[in-house]
Amino acid sequence: MEKIRYLILVLFMAVCWKPAMGQRFSVSTNILDYLNFATLNAEASYAVSRHWSVSAAVRYNPWTFNSGIRGKQFQHRQQCYSAAGRYWIWHTYSGWWVSGKMQYQEYNTGGIIDLSTEEGDRFGAGVSAGYTYMLHPRLNIEFGLGLWGGVRKYRVYSCPFCGVTTASGTGGFILPDDIKISLAYVF
Repeated sequence: MEKIRYLILVLFMAVCWKPAMGQRFSVSTNILDYLNFATLNAEASYAVSRHWSVSAAVRYNPWTFNSGIRGKQFQHRQQCYSAAGRYWIWHTYSGWWVSGKMQYQEYNTGGIIDLSTEEGDRFGAGVSAGYTYMLHPRLNIEFGLGLWGGVRKYRVYSCPFCGVTTASGTGGFILPDDIKISLAYVF
């Protein structure tokens, strides 16, 4: 009987201790990415200290859209992977933050403004900043904005479906990134 009481006490303390340890993990999704041609996305984060967290993110968009006009299609297809470190001014998962990251993206974009299509690979680094507002002890909303730049290897086609190459090469780029309004669950 004593062992059962001891086991119940240990289980009770384990359940009570976890909230006292703080919130260490977070998963989030960027709502604005869904408005970007239905790009699926997720980010997982781990707080390594009171002011620092590390994260890994993925974005995926396999969709091609047809406008109804023969030969007119548009897409912003991509698969993108990133690893980041984030510094929190106040404490992790609340308040202002700045971030640095490394990112790889395979992309195919075209038919949006004109018929030309570009596809290729991008490798680079980025910086971003933002604010996280606690809606509930387990639910946050994040606002952020950033830039990333690096090297791209690309090929440009005259239209999304014909395959006529008009340009190709390797060059640098700087693009906006981490334009986010994200919902994050913290546990």
